[in-house]
Amino acid sequence: MRPCCKRYPGARFNRLTGCVMAAILLSTAALVHAEQAFPFKPVRLIVPFAAGGGTDLIARTVGDAMSRDLGQAVIVENKPGGGTVIGSEAVAKSAPDGYTLLIATFAHAANPALVARLPYVTEKAFAPVALIGSSPNVLVVRADKPWKSVSEVVAAARASPGKFSFGSQGNGTSAHLAGALFENLARVELIHVPYKGAGPAITDLLGGQIDMMFATVSAVSQLIESGKLRGLAVTTTDRSPALAGVPTLAEAGVAGYAAESWYGIYVAAGTPREVIARLNLSIRRAVQTEAFRKRIGDEGLVANVGTPEDLDRYVRGEEARWRRLIKEEHISID
Repeated sequence: MRPCCKRYPGARFNRLTGCVMAAILLSTAALVHAEQAFPFKPVRLIVPFAAGGGTDLIARTVGDAMSRDLGQAVIVENKPGGGTVIGSEAVAKSAPDGYTLLIATFAHAANPALVARLPYVTEKAFAPVALIGSSPNVLVVRADKPWKSVSEVVAAARASPGKFSFGSQGNGTSAHLAGALFENLARVELIHVPYKGAGPAITDLLGGQIDMMFATVSAVSQLIESGKLRGLAVTTTDRSPALAGVPTLAEAGVAGYAAESWYGIYVAAGTPREVIARLNLSIRRAVQTEAFRKRIGDEGLVANVGTPEDLDRYVRGEEARWRRLIKEEHISID
């Protein structure tokens, strides 16, 4: 017969002692784990686009510098699809421990107004870490077009509503909404032609199938330098260092125009503040490296790393602004 604790009090004591010791050991292990300096294992940086694009290159450049600063590998993972929703969802539903990061872009601010049923609530699912920087798009036309200025484009478009077209790398992208904002503020009517990527759009622009495009600086700077395309204006409030001779759209006569692409880092909501602070510091250090400075020169990116609160304010403002435009212009990604 199995002995019972009543008959064998020593067995009961030993069993209780064992339980207490096990609890102490587990608590001690948990305490040691909690006190380990962040990070004590590799960090994942999720890119919600395919490999090889501008966002991917920025992420890999920042991630490489952060790896050296943090003393742990920062592993870039590409999770494209759904207009950045697939990659963003992976971070939104990750453990809130700072080991899964998202490099967010313009779509992060536009998607709440463009996507009817996001699998997360953007303002509740993510915690801001740091803005990396922002960059302009540039309004370009073929060099053999008669338009030498934005005012000439506006005049031609007003004279022939719905005749001229602009291309973009897809519905809801920064290039698409930059064009929609141009239509809204310049009071012109253009035809939007979405493509599956910037490359095909630029190919058709060069081939004459579309009339203009709001392209990234990195995508068209060499074509402007070679004389194949003409840069008429940049979309930011300030001129781009990469295209110093090209005016802003506001300078060119479209009052109030401002639109920019940007890159920022987020983690899952609930991540400890001290972890976010460490990541913010690492990003600050990363953008000061020579490799990053060279990268932003190619991209036309202006580095502007602030506090997590700075990123939060900036993106909330962007979301409100684009939500108004999307509603006014009845823009849909379908």
